[in-house]
Amino acid sequence: MEGDLNAKLLETNSEEEESLGRKIWTETKKLWIVAGPGIFTRFSTFGVTVISQAFIGHIGSTELAAFALVSTVLVRFANGILLGMASALETLCGQSFGAKQYHMLGVYLQRSWIVELVCTFVLLPIFIFTAPLLRLLGQEAEIASVAGTISLWFIPIIFSYIFSFTLQMYLQAQSKNIIIAYLAALTLSLHIFLSWLMAVKLEWGIPGVMLSMILASWIPIIGQMGFVIWGGCPDTWTGFSMLAFKDLCPVIKLSLSSGVMLCLELWYNTVLVLLTGHMKYAEVAIDALSICLNINGWEMMISVGFLAAASVRVSNELGRGSAKAAKFSVIIVTATSLAIGFVLFIMFLLFRGKISYIFTESEEVSLAVADLSPLLAISILLNSVQPVLSGVAVGAGWQSVVAYVNLTCYYLIGIPIGAILGYAVGFGVKGIWIGMLLGTAIQTLVLMYITWRTDWNKQVANALARVNKWSVPASNDRNGSQPTV
Repeated sequence: MEGDLNAKLLETNSEEEESLGRKIWTETKKLWIVAGPGIFTRFSTFGVTVISQAFIGHIGSTELAAFALVSTVLVRFANGILLGMASALETLCGQSFGAKQYHMLGVYLQRSWIVELVCTFVLLPIFIFTAPLLRLLGQEAEIASVAGTISLWFIPIIFSYIFSFTLQMYLQAQSKNIIIAYLAALTLSLHIFLSWLMAVKLEWGIPGVMLSMILASWIPIIGQMGFVIWGGCPDTWTGFSMLAFKDLCPVIKLSLSSGVMLCLELWYNTVLVLLTGHMKYAEVAIDALSICLNINGWEMMISVGFLAAASVRVSNELGRGSAKAAKFSVIIVTATSLAIGFVLFIMFLLFRGKISYIFTESEEVSLAVADLSPLLAISILLNSVQPVLSGVAVGAGWQSVVAYVNLTCYYLIGIPIGAILGYAVGFGVKGIWIGMLLGTAIQTLVLMYITWRTDWNKQVANALARVNKWSVPASNDRNGSQPTV
């Protein structure tokens, strides 16, 4: 393996002769090839949820609060597990593609489908028994009842995540995610029309909006699957393979580490919503907070796009054996995301609560949103850096380390401080949010330190060791596979 590493390092010596300006331009182009479609896709995908919430918000405040609880608590819970476990595929595909072991990407994709499918069946009872679970957690009976109905509609959407997350990571590792962006744009337009048709024109209410969401979740998957199977990825898709059922243990182990890492991060805001549900005037507080989190989520789609770009660029360069290129990618993607985040930070400070009227007609809720806007702006600024560093961790395969960082910063620092400020000190929702922002800030600083102190030559060696250990020869893949579809 040492000879292989030296050969790969020699391949990149010529890169040192490039001027700094040319390096920045080259890396920026590579970055946006992944980040551009990724940001647009996530805007469109997240837009499906936001548009659904907007339509449901105009049905009634109880319905809005119920949808907010399901989407920001239960769906985020499931999303965190499935997306987190799927991010293992991001590491494996990215490093294998960089190492030019293209045939392994399709095998890893199928292994991830198996792991994700089993995990989804384990999550089903949460959506079936939502109403009693929320009542047990102290939520108002009327809101819990409506949430129980909405959660049943979300079950087909949760199953769509199995293929949605994994196909996105498989395609973006090859910088072929432009097809995902086209399908996302088509789906978003279709969802707006169908939501209006079924919820407003036909007056089907919540069932109409949720039926449109289900279609919006599965249509892109059908398109992506067709693209992969019928010739879009000839080098990396060699057909359905029996190798998908072999050597699952390493994939499961990395998937669990990835799942814990991302779950601890995504569930952080869920705790914020749950704590808010126990406050006086909970309905207004939850509505205002959910609007802020949705706005924050819109902006975070930009950062998540850069997270994907950071993961792909770092994993590709580590797999290729270029430590300097991997380090340089980290610098460029972080600086770019931070610059965009700072512009949005200023914009949201200026607009404050005016944007809330997209989601609600309530003056009371709008005023509550305006009061939370400074905290929203700070969250946006932090989100421009923190997810990018998480993407670096995924690309390098540090998921288990970051899981410990998230646990400490979020759950041992952020939430306790937020609970004290919110309840004991009496700051309410603002106090809870301030505490949780402190946890995020500390986590960001820790990840910056870890990234800064990283020995990237050692990371190259680790990546090549992982790729060589878990891969099989291309001939074995063909022999162990079913006929190509």
